Amino acid sequence: MRVCSLHIYPVKGARGIACAQSMAHARGFRGDRRWLVTGADDKFLTQRDCPALAQLVAKPDEEGLVLSFVGRGAFNVATPVGGERRSVTIWDDRVEALHAGADAEAWLSDVLGRSARFYFMDAAAARDTSGRWGAPAPVSFADGYPFLIATTQSLEALNQEIARNAGAPVGMERFRPNIVIDADRLWAEDYWKAIRIGDVVIDLVKPCVRCVVTTKDQATGASMGKEPLKSLGKIRRSAHPGLPGGLFGWNAVPRNHGEIKIGDAVEVVEPRPEGWPLA
Repeated sequence: MRVCSLHIYPVKGARGIACAQSMAHARGFRGDRRWLVTGADDKFLTQRDCPALAQLVAKPDEEGLVLSFVGRGAFNVATPVGGERRSVTIWDDRVEALHAGADAEAWLSDVLGRSARFYFMDAAAARDTSGRWGAPAPVSFADGYPFLIATTQSLEALNQEIARNAGAPVGMERFRPNIVIDADRLWAEDYWKAIRIGDVVIDLVKPCVRCVVTTKDQATGASMGKEPLKSLGKIRRSAHPGLPGGLFGWNAVPRNHGEIKIGDAVEVVEPRPEGWPLA
């Protein structure tokens, strides 16, 4: 089994960037979801409530980010250092993040068509996983965990089910993974408790319950119908009482730092023989 693609999402909810390699840190890949767009109330925005985020491209550079938007020019945002720190809300968490400045907010508000604020998570902006599925661990502005791991074989199985329902296949980008693996069987990830990629050992903590973002075109933000949620509800509905919903991919936490590259071998170091219960 080998890594076949890697992805980071510099701004939560915005477009992903494919990488040939990336450094894994405690919070996830370097530069992954360290920036956050909020509304005027300082509560986080995603494609659930702001579909235009799908058209926002953010590319890290030495100074910070280069932002661009479909049909608009580029805008440079410097990484704030020692600036104003404000409390922002992401899910049930409050994070003391650095404010990225009025100019960035004005540009984002213009292209997104709504009042927006912009924040950066530096080393002092602490946030941990909930601790519900294992010990608390550092995490970025990701929904809940440092990594999302998926496999190409499982996407093929899902698309076969969608085709049986006369639907159009969905791409892996709909699921916004960090690490995509060419596995050795369908739904292999259900049976991995820990894997090693290069020198990095990663614990697969829990499967990911998917939301309406998976039904959105990741280039435009447009809603594309009921798939893949409809088919996931048929073939991947969790039977665990503490984690209801349709599952695809696994949330994961690294045990150590290190580089991960496309083509790296994937080794199962701790199996999960019982898999995950499905309804």
